Amino acid sequence: MNSKRNLLRLAGTALLAPVTAQAALPSLRRRSSMADYFPNVTLETHDGRKVKFYDDLIRDKLVAFNMMYSICEGICPKNTANLRQVHEELGSRVGRDIFLYSITLRPEFDNAAALRDYVRHYNIQPGWTFLTGRRQDVERVRVALGFVGDDAKTDADITQHTGMLRIGNDRLDRWTMTPALGSHRQIKRTILELT
Repeated sequence: MNSKRNLLRLAGTALLAPVTAQAALPSLRRRSSMADYFPNVTLETHDGRKVKFYDDLIRDKLVAFNMMYSICEGICPKNTANLRQVHEELGSRVGRDIFLYSITLRPEFDNAAALRDYVRHYNIQPGWTFLTGRRQDVERVRVALGFVGDDAKTDADITQHTGMLRIGNDRLDRWTMTPALGSHRQIKRTILELT
């Protein structure tokens, strides 16, 4: 009798195992699909650290990305000033549970030293990281983040780059975009809505 109970318990467990495994798959699939979606290329921070794009910058984090370059005289200085206000309003959360990243569109000119100068010039406080890397890696990141235009000729002209901010929460698999020149209060609200 005892052996029959054990046999039935084992049979029931065996029957439930595929159901239990299937229930666990969606969360595993979601994480793995994001890891597969974003290129895990190596980039360099303005302070000279090497980082993996997905593993170090996105995985399990609430992030906001914009594109810029250090000698831009168009929208970059305005975007930076606006994002500085967002950074100030978010305070100590930036670099702790909210991460701001700016990626150069001109990696061949904007090495870590040039980005460090940009950070100093605009008095960017800790928690906001500026990134550069190999041209092909930066391009893969730009496309994956959705910073592309409909027209290939316009898209290739960096002076016409999008003034958008890509915001995402990898843990929740939620992503959105908002204009980087929009109200700093609206940008902050959009970031916080993804927490």
